[in-house]
Amino acid sequence: MSWKLFLYDWGGLNIALFQAINTGTPATLKPLAWFFGLVGSYWTAPLMLLGLWWWSKSATTPARGTAVRHRLIGFSAAFLLALLVATALKLWFDFPRPPAVLGDLARVIGDKELHYSLPSGHATYAAMVVGALWPLMGRRGRLSLMLYATLVGWSRIAAGMHFPADVLAGWTLGWSCTALAGWLLPLAAPVWQSARRTSAWVWFTVAASAVMTDQLTKFAIIRTFAYGEQVEITPFFNLVHVLNPGAAFSFLANAGGWQRYFFITLGLAVSAWLGRMLCQQRPRLEAMGYSLILGGALGNVADRVLRGSVVDFLDFHWQLVHWPAFNLADVAITSGAALLIMQMLTQGKAVDTGANGNYNHSQ
Repeated sequence: MSWKLFLYDWGGLNIALFQAINTGTPATLKPLAWFFGLVGSYWTAPLMLLGLWWWSKSATTPARGTAVRHRLIGFSAAFLLALLVATALKLWFDFPRPPAVLGDLARVIGDKELHYSLPSGHATYAAMVVGALWPLMGRRGRLSLMLYATLVGWSRIAAGMHFPADVLAGWTLGWSCTALAGWLLPLAAPVWQSARRTSAWVWFTVAASAVMTDQLTKFAIIRTFAYGEQVEITPFFNLVHVLNPGAAFSFLANAGGWQRYFFITLGLAVSAWLGRMLCQQRPRLEAMGYSLILGGALGNVADRVLRGSVVDFLDFHWQLVHWPAFNLADVAITSGAALLIMQMLTQGKAVDTGANGNYNHSQ
């Protein structure tokens, strides 16, 4: 007996349960399945983050605000971890979806998908939402969260998108990533708190880690995918293998070749300036922002030196509208820029608070 037959197929029970739920769902419940497929999607993550942030700011007590802020940070870390693990599992197992196994016997709501069934991304995300909000809720709130996760899982089966084993694996992955993030963040907190007093080598280590992670993922894409190949991971996310000789949004991509040396020179100049900034004492957010931008810039410079073009492989889209493909170096640069903006806003708020305090004192 193979492990797949025992752990995934459940001796035929997995398909039997799918057919019972999928074909047993009346047509009147199709809008409900569509709705919970929507609210259980990764696309609602920005709303979840915004809601937690607003909750932390509007909390009636400082302790409550701190608790919500901790859940916000934990959810963000768990989300990134789960997205990485779920993508790896989908590519590794490549289990077929119900329409590929059962054909027309599977009733599908929406676009028909054939590949990458395990785990269910919707169930993974729903479990992370439950894990993030659970400590903040009372009894009724927790019952609502359990009902939400259950209905999201049911919606994926009723829509013909996943087998029950995929949903169970998604729940397990989401809860595991939430628990792992909750365990790792307290361990990282002392390092983050002491970063202000450490030397510049800490931030250069962060930059080097960003470069290595970026180059390793690009190497994996080059070795795994043919140029131009596209693999659907979720209804809104593909892995691709494309080359961009230009800058962001393919700026100067058709310039004739000279842009390669221009962007190498520009990247090295910016990196030198960032390195000089990191050698000075900086607030933590600002130093982290500079280090991530430095790592991303050097990652793309390495591509231009070694390959002549930048390797892009992350393709997010909504139906037929695609955001330009990008890579982890771009993610690092964007994240670093966001941290610098946060630092400026925080510093500006502190200045305003101090000015108001001085004004009130003078009165």
